[in-house]
Amino acid sequence: MRSLSLRMIPDRPFLGILLMLAFCVLAPLGDSFAKLLGETVALGILLLLRFGVQAVILVPIVLWQRSSLVPSHRLMLWTCLRTGLHIIGIGMMFSALRYLPLADALAIAFVMPFIMLLLGHFFMGETVGPHRITACAVGFVGTLMVIQPNFVEVGYPALLPLGVAVVFSLFMMVTRTIARDIDPVRLQAISGVQACFFLGPVIVLWPSASDGFHLNMPTDTWLLLLGVGVIGTVAHLFMTWSLRFAPASTVAPMQYLEIPFGTAIGWLIFSDLPNGLAAIGICITVLAGLYVILRERKLARLGKAVPAA
Repeated sequence: MRSLSLRMIPDRPFLGILLMLAFCVLAPLGDSFAKLLGETVALGILLLLRFGVQAVILVPIVLWQRSSLVPSHRLMLWTCLRTGLHIIGIGMMFSALRYLPLADALAIAFVMPFIMLLLGHFFMGETVGPHRITACAVGFVGTLMVIQPNFVEVGYPALLPLGVAVVFSLFMMVTRTIARDIDPVRLQAISGVQACFFLGPVIVLWPSASDGFHLNMPTDTWLLLLGVGVIGTVAHLFMTWSLRFAPASTVAPMQYLEIPFGTAIGWLIFSDLPNGLAAIGICITVLAGLYVILRERKLARLGKAVPAA
């Protein structure tokens, strides 16, 4: 097998930071393409092409590495669960973008670190002290400030990014469970293949999932569809590679740059800007999330387990 183990790759923090910065630009750009397509292309087609392109890009790499695209029996259920959560999470985000400004949807979904902290406490026995509980509470308040004006305007679809945060928190927990047993590129290739097998029958048996799709769609529509798949795949690889070259404590805080980049892209493409209350809520959510991440980093440097304070 030609893939290198993590231990053989030296830390290169600057490269890791650049890769995470690229992710923070590409991820909201891919979401903006999905938002542009939301009114003309059915959700089922968006999802199928998103994961289909992922498979087309990564499967040859895995085969070149002489790895298997079939996980072991022990990992099969976990990889299927992970793929299902991935489909649901991206589907909910694409649906949310049909109704919400890009920056608002991203900001609400960034409640995920707080949800992961609570899930880790209740389901994995991790101790969470009062500082981080307080940060979670403040972060939720900020998220509610972003949700409130959107809920008034569009109703229940404003809650979809909150569902995205819950689903991706579970997705990350499953990924954490199997990450030591399977290479990230191979895992993403398997996910792409599994998603195509899951989504194909749904689109065939549920006509509305591909409503309005035809092969002679305009060229710009096809380019946007391919862009959703390519950008989504490359962005995720950049994030994975950033963690190979720099510690998570170094690059994790940078993920919040996705919100200002998303705001800029939303303004340039859709002329959308968060209103006053939502803008304040975004700032509160970002600051609370950064506090949680930086506190984890400080505790790791001190060599402590998760503290009780």
